[in-house]
Parts: sequence; C-alpha cells; structure tokens
Amino acid sequence: MLNGWWCEQAWLPSGVVARNVRIDVSEGRITAVTPDRPAGDARRLSGLTLPGFANAHSHAFHRALRGRTQQGGGTFWTWREQMYAVAGRLDPDTHLALARATYAEMALAGITCVGEFHYLHHQPGGSPYDQPNAMGEVLIQAAAEAGIRITLLDTCYLAGGIGRPLEEPQLRFGDRAAASWAERAAALSTSDTARIGAALHSVRAVPADQIAQIVEWAGVRQAPLHVHLSEQVAENEQCLAAYGMTPTQLLADRGALGPRTVAVHGTHLTQGDIALLGSGGTGVCLCPTTERDLADGIGPARRLATAGSPLSLGSDSHAVIDLLEEARAVELDERLSTQERGHFDPRELLEMATAAGHAALGWPAAGRLEPGALADFTTVRLDGPRTAGAGDHAAETIVFAATGADVTGVVVDGREVVRDGRHLLVPDVARALDEAIGAVT
Repeated sequence: MLNGWWCEQAWLPSGVVARNVRIDVSEGRITAVTPDRPAGDARRLSGLTLPGFANAHSHAFHRALRGRTQQGGGTFWTWREQMYAVAGRLDPDTHLALARATYAEMALAGITCVGEFHYLHHQPGGSPYDQPNAMGEVLIQAAAEAGIRITLLDTCYLAGGIGRPLEEPQLRFGDRAAASWAERAAALSTSDTARIGAALHSVRAVPADQIAQIVEWAGVRQAPLHVHLSEQVAENEQCLAAYGMTPTQLLADRGALGPRTVAVHGTHLTQGDIALLGSGGTGVCLCPTTERDLADGIGPARRLATAGSPLSLGSDSHAVIDLLEEARAVELDERLSTQERGHFDPRELLEMATAAGHAALGWPAAGRLEPGALADFTTVRLDGPRTAGAGDHAAETIVFAATGADVTGVVVDGREVVRDGRHLLVPDVARALDEAIGAVT
C-alpha cells in the first residue's frame, strides 16, 4: 500500500489552497502534510485534493426511484407511496446489491463516508428475519465492498403517524416499542470503517413517551442521534394538534437535542425552533437536492448557522448524488429566497461537506487534511470544461461549478478506491446500478 501522495493542489484546514503538497500516511492516518515538496516516489494526484466528502443522510434504496417519480405532479406524500412500493420488494440480497452499487456511485462522486438512515428492518408484514439485523448488516457489508465508511443510523419507527398504528407497508419498518428497538440495535457490530448510531424517524413515527429511551441508548454509547425534523408543514400541524408544541419543542422537552443530535431537513422551523436548536449546538443536515425534488421548501440555513447549529449535507433520496451540488445549493437557495448573494463563503460550504459531515456521523478524526486525521481524501480535476481556468480560485471554482463527475481520485483509510475516475472495487458501477434497480422495480 502506498504511504505517500503528492497533490498538485490541496485545500488545507486554514482554508488556504497550497501547491505541491505531500501527504504521508501510515496505518490509515495522515502523518504529515507538507506543501512545496517534490513528488519523489509519491503517487501524483492532479487537481485539487480535499478531505473526503461525508454524506450525512442517505436512504440507499431510494436510489431505485431516480427518474421514476417525475410524472403527474403531486407532493411528498404521493411520492412516499411510490417509495413504499420499492421498499416492499427488497430482501437482504437485493438490498445488498442496491446499496453496494449506490455506495459505489457515492465513491465516484468523492464521498468517503455515508450516514445511512436505516429503517427497513423486517420482512414484509413485519416478521423479523432469522437474523434480526439482516437488513442492517448488509448495509455495512455494502459500504465495505464499495470501499467507504458508514455510520449505520439504526432507526426507531413505531407508528404510522401521531396516534396511528403502523400500516402496510410500514409494518416492516417497525419494532414493537423503543425497548425492542434498543435490544435489536445493540446487537449490531462495528468495525474500523463502520459505526452504529441511533435515529428517531420523526415525531410522527415515534410516540413522545418512547423518545427518552432512544436518547438514553445513544447517550450511553456516545453515539450520534439523528431525526427527521419539520420536513413538512403537515408534520408541524399534527404535532401542534397532538402535543401543543412544535416538533422541535417536543424533542427539547424529551431531552433529544444537543451536540450529538442532528436534525435532518429543518425546513419549516419557527424562530423559536431555530433558537432551541442553535443554543444547544444541535446539528442540522440539509439535503437541498431532495428538498427541491420533493417540493419540501427552502430551509433557514443562514439563520440556523448564525444561531449555533453546525450544518452538514446529505443526498437523502439520491435524486442526484453530488455533495458539491448539495453544498452550492445551500448558498444558491439562500440567494433565491433573499435576492442577495454571499450568505456562505466557499470555505463554509466545504466544511459542511467535509469536517462537519464527519462530525455529525461520529467520525471527528475525519474531514481534514492534517496530521492525525483519517487518511480519507478526494481529488477533483482542474483541467475539465467545468473547472478549466480556475487559476488562483480553485476552491471557489470547484464549489460553484464542479460536479461529482469531476472527481478523479478517492482514498479511504489510506487505500485507493477511485483512480482516474474508475472505481477499483466495483469495476462497472453503471451496470451494477442497472442490475440492482432492475431487480426491484
């Protein structure tokens, strides 16, 4: 295994783009980052090298929906019925194939770590598999075979809505109670590239009296805790009607907010909600490409960041898989909603895609090109039609013009996963996707 990499340009923690940077690696960790060095025997990486991207919110099986939900209009709720239909067709074998291909597509786009928000636990109808975590274990296997890290956010899903029982096809998502979820989730295994976190699906799917046990489970393990929050206006209305408070207030009341918690979406928040999230350092994962695809709305990104919430990014339903697109969409959506430019600078946007995303997933040692950090990095070309002419503005050009298709190299744990735009572990990612999607649609 190579222990030296020479980068034509590299984005360093100071926010500076340095040239002729050598990165030395030992046992999966960066040991030195030295600008202005000759390449010597190191492997050359042409373009701009950045820390690997962290996709903080993924539902891998949603990848099968791409292009299949664009006819006839509708809302999030009509899209959900199409998603349920795919969910009902999956088994451990097809789930593995689809997730492996999806994670390989992520690697090609420069993603080195994924947060998989996993609620597809049981057989259709709700009966457990002989191995109760079969569907979760194949996600961990899929990430390993695609060469990326994973935080499996095992998701508690107990109700079909506030005060409503689970219905088909939700039955396969559900455990009997938080205690049953906790017992099953505790049996999941970790590795050097896989960690386990917890998730509350939403205040719609987890009754208020069950929240505290999930919070405690995550707290004992110092594990990340994620939750879908206020993605839809209807969720807020239902929560107010049932509990007399917003979803954010309900989570705060049950002790679910704080620096290890990440609220996903946060699209329809009150100013009081924003203050609650920010004051406790609760993170927010924005998923702009999904939020626009599902007509969710534009979340208050700048106000959340100003209030104190660290922002991360996710591709969620995988309408596209491109963390650079997610990053620039945060800024560009703010421009559309305010008619002003310059809400987030390129450094802030790259931090969302790298260090902040890894922190949200429980990998604080990843996301920076510095000694001691995990040796996960991504190289984006500067000689393609979208990036040519960048000159001294490489970082800005990549954030605002490059796409995942411009990624040429990916290293995870000190090992090459993508070289010259080709995946080294899944030789034909397009074919793998085509076959996996065809098996469940």
